[in-house]
Amino acid sequence: MLAIAELSPLFLAVMICWIFSVCIHEFAHAVVAYLGGDTSVRDRGYLGLNIFAFIHPVTSILLPVIFLIIGGVPLPGGAVLIEEHRLRSRHWRAAVSAAGPASNFILFLILAWIVHPGTGIVDPTNFNQPTWVMLLGAMTVLQLFAVLLNLLPIPPLDGFGIIEPYLPDELRDKARSIGWGGLIILFILFWNKSAMRAFMDAINRVMIWLGLPFESTWRFYNIALFGSSE
Repeated sequence: MLAIAELSPLFLAVMICWIFSVCIHEFAHAVVAYLGGDTSVRDRGYLGLNIFAFIHPVTSILLPVIFLIIGGVPLPGGAVLIEEHRLRSRHWRAAVSAAGPASNFILFLILAWIVHPGTGIVDPTNFNQPTWVMLLGAMTVLQLFAVLLNLLPIPPLDGFGIIEPYLPDELRDKARSIGWGGLIILFILFWNKSAMRAFMDAINRVMIWLGLPFESTWRFYNIALFGSSE
């Protein structure tokens, strides 16, 4: 898992930006749910970027504390309560789940464009970059991490929510019975170094395909989260 080297200003800035991106992720879920017929999200205060509206006792508090205890990065998550019976069709249910990862992907594209050598905004050959460049580089990696992680078809992740409406009733009920156990499966999976390495390699392949060099992304990710540029 990830490890905190020090509570540096850059690390704290990454955490703040991550929390903001979590709000955008959950806000995207809420907006699509509202468009799909679930007006309850408006009454619950989800149609805004108030972090306190999205705090969940498990994903926002318990899991980050566990990751911190085992030496990982306490990346907090949020949650929105969707009344699925209000949604007009199963397609809207799938769209609600897809909205979160889609928002992360849009953020990733924006950040990737800024730090991409082709735009000329950031010079990857400059070893001593300003803090804002390192922040954007680290967040580029984390946003792609969030996209690929959330698309895993494991309940209660969004990847499962996208396919769930189209599953047979019996299979859907069995999957739902797992509940938060899916996160335990995910935790065990990522505890395996080979699985975690394969996941990070998938992120790296996307970075290479897009022409994003190590110096503009992974280097700053490592500095922010590990305190090292290697």
